[in-house]
Amino acid sequence: MDQPAVPPSKLEVDVDLGFALFFLFLLCLFLLVTVVRCAQMVKDPYSAISTSTYQEEQISN
Repeated sequence: MDQPAVPPSKLEVDVDLGFALFFLFLLCLFLLVTVVRCAQMVKDPYSAISTSTYQEEQISN
C-alpha cells in the first residue's frame, strides 16, 4: 500500500560517483604515464639530456 509513486529508473546516475570515478581514472592515467616516463629515464638517462651538456667540448690550440 505504501508504494512509491514513480518507479526508480535504471538509468539514474549518481553524479558524485561519476565525478569520483572520472577523477580516479585521471589519477590512474597520470600514474601510468609517470611510471612509464620514469622507467624510460632509468633505462636510458642520457636520452632526455641534450648532447651539448654532457659531451666534451673541443679544445682548439
